[in-house]
Amino acid sequence: MRKSVLVFLLTAVSMLLLVACAQQQQTEAPQVVEKTVVVTQVVEQEKVVTQVVEVTPVAGRCAPTSFDELGDNAIKIGVPIPLSAPGSVTGGRAMQTAVNIAVKEVNDAGGVLGKYPVDVVFYDTSGLPERGTAGMEYLITSECVVAVVGEYHSAAGLTEKEVANKYHVPVIFAETWNDDITASQYPEVFRIAPASSMVAQADAKYLSDVGVSFVAIVAENTDYGVPASEQTKERLAALGIDSETYLAEQGTQEFGALIAKIQEDMKDKEGLKAVLVLITGETSYNFEQQAAEQGLMPREDVVGIANQVAYNADEFWQNVPDGNYYAFRRVGVVPALTKDNPVATAFVEAYEKELGRFPESYAFEAYDAFMLMVKAIEKANSLDPDAIIAALESFDSPENGVQLAQGLYYFPYGTKNPVPDDQPAWMWHQWPDPAVLFLQYWQEGQSAEEACVVWPKQYQTCGDTYWIPPGTEPPVTP
Repeated sequence: MRKSVLVFLLTAVSMLLLVACAQQQQTEAPQVVEKTVVVTQVVEQEKVVTQVVEVTPVAGRCAPTSFDELGDNAIKIGVPIPLSAPGSVTGGRAMQTAVNIAVKEVNDAGGVLGKYPVDVVFYDTSGLPERGTAGMEYLITSECVVAVVGEYHSAAGLTEKEVANKYHVPVIFAETWNDDITASQYPEVFRIAPASSMVAQADAKYLSDVGVSFVAIVAENTDYGVPASEQTKERLAALGIDSETYLAEQGTQEFGALIAKIQEDMKDKEGLKAVLVLITGETSYNFEQQAAEQGLMPREDVVGIANQVAYNADEFWQNVPDGNYYAFRRVGVVPALTKDNPVATAFVEAYEKELGRFPESYAFEAYDAFMLMVKAIEKANSLDPDAIIAALESFDSPENGVQLAQGLYYFPYGTKNPVPDDQPAWMWHQWPDPAVLFLQYWQEGQSAEEACVVWPKQYQTCGDTYWIPPGTEPPVTP
């Protein structure tokens, strides 16, 4: 009996060892070819086709470089955007809608130069660096796009620019703020979103004008959040404002411990304080609602500044029902600034018809980035990347710029006019004039259009105030 039991135990141990070895060998086995399944959406004029594509490595850029080479095919432009978590799905869907409007507008007018139809290929990057790389490789080497526009997240944009440079494909980044996007000074890379340093300066100036003495900077631990928080802290210090940075991982659901830490650190701080949220997308809603529930902000002595997606009022109030009196940054125009711009009014009308709301800044940027690339192709009268880049660089001053929905676009510095020593490196191929505003909700359930523009002074819509304390009304009711 003992012998039988012993044999059984030895057999069982041997089997376990064999399984473990097999699993280890399987884990350590090299992968020769890795395939990633992605979902792309191809817009053919008004038709949206969803297809599942297996991505495999391809030798190189395959786009046509002339209209003769294009033949009867449409001009393809790639658009990498986040359409799934942990990226900002809100931002990605808004940008997708805006680009679809631009595609329809171009094709309804006969296409590029009035005769070449344009198609768009979307790639879901989820806001992740590795997906940014895979997306650009796929768009350039498999879909044969002539150019690329878009992206919401800096983390993905930083890797995408490397691929664009590798294959020499022009790209206009729409919503990536990291300074290094353009500081690399790649000839292919242009940006119409503000650089992080531009936004950090605006944030610091707003908080200084409000009269804040201490700022808790809550940032995501990404290639956007870390440098943005560092730049903001530096600029606050230059204005005599103390600050502390609190980092959180992208996609965090529970912020209780972090909020408690901020509350503890604020106990000894005198005067008006602020919490600045540098967490993107839907994750920001989690923090903002939990901060309101735990009594961190907004309060009479604590200014709460939500992430810019708070401009999407329906989603904001659904996810942050206790978010009244939050302020939030708005990069880009508000309704009052679009009335005298026919390009803007036409885009706003089309966007509101699709989504029932005024376009977010990233929607304006996506539309404008696409249309600006089309304008460059038309001016170049070519699909050659060098010709397209030269055309974009020819928009080098307000006099030579292109008026689109959000403003007059031009790039003062590039290959023919290098960035001078007294300007930051990121001014390369950088639009210098994006509007940076601060708005504030003061009634539960308000639309973004009903919120007050509180900064800067020349854009104020509710009287002379930079901050509406909770429980009060603005000096002037719009």
